[in-house]
Amino acid sequence: MKEQKIDTSEVADYPSKKGKTTITPEVLETIARLTALSVPGVSRMAEAPGSVDKIFRRGLPDGVRIVVELDIVTFDLYLVLKNDVSILDVSRNVQRNVCRAISEMVGMTVDWVNIHVEDIYFPETPGQAKEA
Repeated sequence: MKEQKIDTSEVADYPSKKGKTTITPEVLETIARLTALSVPGVSRMAEAPGSVDKIFRRGLPDGVRIVVELDIVTFDLYLVLKNDVSILDVSRNVQRNVCRAISEMVGMTVDWVNIHVEDIYFPETPGQAKEA
């Protein structure tokens, strides 16, 4: 198959005011979730309290709640952290990375990123007995 090349000089001159881009809240949730999970020390997302829509999302914990007003977003992230990390450092890294990702990817302003540590994950050791 022959590779096609696109002339980007025409694209760069195209007026930026033609049309609009709409971003659903689910996209913002996905960006925040994936960004939080990429931070060292985060084990997984926890289920957000009062999560009625979990039935419609196949019961998976989503761990993200957002409020969008105009172009300003507020996040509540519900996390399970690993046991050998500084909760303060991990929380700050998640806040910083989520703000940066939302700002760079969609150009929206992030007002708050509230971190809720719901649990700490302790991995089982090979000699540890399982409780019944």
